[in-house]
Amino acid sequence: MLSDTAARPAVRARIASIDALRGLVMLLMLVDHVREFFYLHAQVGDPMDLATTPPDLFLTRAASHICAPVFILLTGLSASLYGQKHGDRGATSLFLLKRGLLLILLEVTLVNLAWTRLLFPPILYLQVIWAIGISMVALAGLLWLPRAVLAGLALLVMFGHNLLDPVRLAPEETGYALWSILHQRGMLPLPWGLARTSYPVLPWIGVIAAGYALGPLFAGATAPEVRQRRLLALSGALLGAFLILRGLNGYGEPVPWEAGATPLATALAFINLTKYPASADFLLLTLGLGLALLALFERLPAASLDALRTFGGAPLFFYLAHLWVLRLIHDGAVGLGLAASSGRIALAAPWQIWLVAALLSLPLWAACRWMVRLKRRAAWPGLSYL
Repeated sequence: MLSDTAARPAVRARIASIDALRGLVMLLMLVDHVREFFYLHAQVGDPMDLATTPPDLFLTRAASHICAPVFILLTGLSASLYGQKHGDRGATSLFLLKRGLLLILLEVTLVNLAWTRLLFPPILYLQVIWAIGISMVALAGLLWLPRAVLAGLALLVMFGHNLLDPVRLAPEETGYALWSILHQRGMLPLPWGLARTSYPVLPWIGVIAAGYALGPLFAGATAPEVRQRRLLALSGALLGAFLILRGLNGYGEPVPWEAGATPLATALAFINLTKYPASADFLLLTLGLGLALLALFERLPAASLDALRTFGGAPLFFYLAHLWVLRLIHDGAVGLGLAASSGRIALAAPWQIWLVAALLSLPLWAACRWMVRLKRRAAWPGLSYL
């Protein structure tokens, strides 16, 4: 049993590792969104078309695939830590419900406005913030289950939902709207247009539940060394299962891989995985890598993670801020006549995507540092949502 004085540094390190990993995935998301704003002349599809996508652009896109799974896993884990702190599942459930509804509202207002410039666009895209919000609302109810049952349900949903792939509903069929939200990308009618369910949420509900089930691993009584070993063991199990399932080229991924003309082409085909909805193989790979990174960050001194922790300490603020910074830069450049004939700002090569993201991370870091400090000293509880 750890003493109180021994437990306190462990808790600080644990929080540092979670915030740092969250910050890392936010930066990778920034790279992907720079691509969305400034590289649409060479856009890729889902799953990515290796026949037309050069390797550097493919890998730039693929680097962001870790973002949603890891962020949603950490959201569930953070909810569990919130419950440990407050000692009340009711308070945790209410927090998740309110925050989830807020995210859904933000998705259909500020987020879509940043992407489309329209508050009522012809197509309203329900993307990752929507998926996180729905998942939080679902977890608000699921957390009342016994933790072992919740963990089993999470595994079943994450790695068994591909059994539902043959179920396809047409717009005129009963249940189409619900199924489009849960597992089948589709178009839903709105009074002024359509809503596109870009992120079917069923797999993400499994991921957030899995994160919540990991909570006891981060309890104060668990020694950091034990936690790190278990994180690495879980990571190894997930990555091993991915290699087996993907190697068999059967269940777990709708898009089979094929040997390419070069070893690189074969490797890219092997990791070309379906994200919408997130396939079992997609989740095995990304969550396996995410847990390995979490274990690594646990072992690093907290001070070495300060920059990443700053981004991870105000994730919603960062998300909204980076979208609007990208929108303002893009539209400002267009207004100054710096756009191409297509009306878009077009970067010349994928490495420039990374460079622009690195440059933008500096002012965004300063803004996040300001927000983190404000959250620490301000009494208004609403800041906790940022």
